[in-house]
Amino acid sequence: MSHTHLLYHIVLGTKDHFPLISPTWEDELYRYLGGIIRNHKGKPIAINGMPDHTHVFARLEPVVALSDFVRDLKASSSKWIRNNHQPKFSWQRRYGAFSVSESAANIVRDYVRNQKKHHLKRNFENEYKGLLRQHNVDFDDKYLWD
Repeated sequence: MSHTHLLYHIVLGTKDHFPLISPTWEDELYRYLGGIIRNHKGKPIAINGMPDHTHVFARLEPVVALSDFVRDLKASSSKWIRNNHQPKFSWQRRYGAFSVSESAANIVRDYVRNQKKHHLKRNFENEYKGLLRQHNVDFDDKYLWD
């Protein structure tokens, strides 16, 4: 038996940064995303966002590659959103995924939970670039938002 404790902070942006996630159904979306995580034997810790992006903080089991998990998370949720709320919805092709140490788990959980307050001071583009820099992820602005 392997012993793992894998925490991830995943950021999904809407295609072209359109504000397509409505406050009227965002909580329903977050519950749906939590269900996808549980279907992959994971545990959602905090899910929240803004009309143009969503943050997912979750504990995942090593039963599937992270890229496969995110592909399923995006595909399943896109289909659900299009069928139930926003026919023109799509996530952007790229995403951010960052490993989180247990010692930082409460900080990341609170950060995700407080997205609305956080974005009174900082827009998504600056937030996302800040996360990339904080985690030493190389990026080119030219390809960042496709």
